Amino acid sequence: MAYEFVDLEIEQRVATITLNRPDRLNALNAELQAELIDAIATVSRDEHDVRCVVVTGAGRAFCAGADTTRMAGGPQERASRTAEDVRRGFRTAQALILGLHRLEMPTIAMVNGDAVGAGMDIACVCDLRTMAETARFMVAYRRVGLIPGYGGAWLYPRRLGLSKAAEMMFTGNFMTAAEAKQTGAVVHVAPAAQLREQTMTLAQQIADGPPISLRLMKQLMYKGLEMDLETVMQMTATGSAITISSEDHREAVSAGREKRAPQFTGR
Repeated sequence: MAYEFVDLEIEQRVATITLNRPDRLNALNAELQAELIDAIATVSRDEHDVRCVVVTGAGRAFCAGADTTRMAGGPQERASRTAEDVRRGFRTAQALILGLHRLEMPTIAMVNGDAVGAGMDIACVCDLRTMAETARFMVAYRRVGLIPGYGGAWLYPRRLGLSKAAEMMFTGNFMTAAEAKQTGAVVHVAPAAQLREQTMTLAQQIADGPPISLRLMKQLMYKGLEMDLETVMQMTATGSAITISSEDHREAVSAGREKRAPQFTGR
């Protein structure tokens, strides 16, 4: 699929997906969402051997949220839409967010500029976030009389903590990069000029790791939020049987003895 509003680059097992609609602050229209969903599906395929995914935005914003031109009162409003039409329309949002969430490899949101509404949701569904010093988060839904439509009500408490998530949703206030770092929602804050370098260093460190182990750890981390400890321990036993039997485990042990960097193949 040829992309108009998304750039996809794969280098050294790191895939970078860039929302590329800078004239609209990377606001999500139907075309951008369709291309983003396709790009996510592309990097998930085994033949690309992608081991880390970075999501970012072109220009001065990460993503300004959903395109408002088709909202009620907007210049392209479709007044004939029924409630059922709207409900079905959210299948695209579900495919986008769940597609990112279900990626087996670790994901990083490189928040180069403001991430608002659905843009904040996209950043929050990624496993890790890095952020430019000047970038901000905002739950914009409250400002237009809506609820988080891209999974935010589930994501925010898990990324920000319950109280901060409630404050953000109920007030619609901006959160600075420094505040996001303080909550633990962001792992690195950097000057805008240095953000890409720092993010790619982190992404490469992840991509150089043992992919079987990383994928299973990600699975256990998220499934563990929904399960009791005993069930997680049982899943851990199964996962450990896989990793202990892997070539990557043997390679790591040999590399440690030989004082060299391991070369992981995902086998």
